[in-house]
Amino acid sequence: MKRLSTLIFCMLVWAGYTSAQVAITYDNEAQWKAYEDFNAAFLDKANDKYIYKADTKQSKADHRGNGYRDNDVSGCAAAIWCQAIFYDMVINAYNRAKHEDDDTRMRKYKQLHNKIFNGEKAHYTNFNFDDCNTNNGWFVYDDIMWWTCALARAYETFGSSTYLTYSERSFCRVWYGSAKVGDDGSYADPARFEGKYGGGMFWEWQPIDKPKPHKAGDFRSACINFPTVIAACLLHRLVPEGREVPTVARPTKQTKEWYLEKAKEVYAWADNTLVSNGRVADGIHGGDPEFKDHLYNQATYIGASCLLYQLTQEISYLTKAKKAADYVISNMCTANILKYENGYEQGVYAAIYAQYIKMLVYDCGLSETLKKKYLTHIQRNLQKAYTNMDQTRGIQIGNFAKSTIADDVVESYGASGMPALMLMFPASTLTPLGSVKEDTCNGLSDVYTPEGRLVMKDATPEQVHKLDSGLYIFQRKKIFVK
Repeated sequence: MKRLSTLIFCMLVWAGYTSAQVAITYDNEAQWKAYEDFNAAFLDKANDKYIYKADTKQSKADHRGNGYRDNDVSGCAAAIWCQAIFYDMVINAYNRAKHEDDDTRMRKYKQLHNKIFNGEKAHYTNFNFDDCNTNNGWFVYDDIMWWTCALARAYETFGSSTYLTYSERSFCRVWYGSAKVGDDGSYADPARFEGKYGGGMFWEWQPIDKPKPHKAGDFRSACINFPTVIAACLLHRLVPEGREVPTVARPTKQTKEWYLEKAKEVYAWADNTLVSNGRVADGIHGGDPEFKDHLYNQATYIGASCLLYQLTQEISYLTKAKKAADYVISNMCTANILKYENGYEQGVYAAIYAQYIKMLVYDCGLSETLKKKYLTHIQRNLQKAYTNMDQTRGIQIGNFAKSTIADDVVESYGASGMPALMLMFPASTLTPLGSVKEDTCNGLSDVYTPEGRLVMKDATPEQVHKLDSGLYIFQRKKIFVK
């Protein structure tokens, strides 16, 4: 007969990480609530708007602006590129619900996704990427590319060809430029720009309404180069085989092979030019790389490296992803907690980090030792954020090490970090694996796998006795059924 006992782990290889862990005071349901509270605070649902506000001082999301920092409380929407990060979150919520076999939440978040997609599309020029008006149009290459990535993930998740069409159209608009706008595209073609001035992607076109051709030394930033690699990898994975090579000057879609070729090419340039031993520079103007640590650059480098590793199985890509993550832990944390960047929109960086550190931890075949190392890092940050959130509103200011109080003005950018990480890292995967005595379980509780998949709701200890042999989460303990 199967016997229920709490798991006793004595593996020496984990001893160093186990001793450094702290107990978490939230569970999976608290994580779902954190996402709901984020939406309650920032998602403008009035009149089916369904885009995000810049901060808690805004009564609506209506126009572009920096919000309360500029004494503007007239209805500032969050920045266009950050809306893509928040859109990623609803996709991640749906995928987590699917992983947990939670049909109710799957239906809920699919409906919410559709509303957010329609709201974002309506507000941002119906995803007309050739419209460069500066209130709700498209006027910087990386703004467009963040949406390329998000829309590719929407297609991968929900399967509607509409999302793939917009994703490819936006990618090609960035790469080739726009006949309507008149820019020559983000790609710094080595055939046109010689030597150190060729390769990679330009960040912007200027001026916005009547752009001039790019010239040698124009800014090529990490924040366009690595998202371009990510987008190209996703599109390579998603588009069908057998497309004909386009012959027009500015195509709106490309072949499967082309996307992977360009992902490798841009990555090679950016890795060689902008990265030093895992540290990512902000960009280059033609001279030396300009090193200033930003979490979103580290994050997209991790993501680009992981995706290319998955597609090619070349171990060098995985090695570089790990170096970038190790740099974050060693150099971008204070007392193990991520440093907070307080510039306009910079609070969103932790939400971007969530997207790609999850990919490294779960999708690249890491050893259990390395998984434990990175999960401990995530656990420390989430626990600190959760402890320091405003208990009334359920939101955190973004500086995980700082308490959020009831009268704090909170920006959606910073507030996104905690729920974004929580969506990617279920509480059950972060519970410390300590040596504990055998215990008797009493009362009802849900049963999960260590990966966060719901196995049984409202289970009794007797029911858990009858599960297949394996490791489960029951009443916030790791248990082993023999």
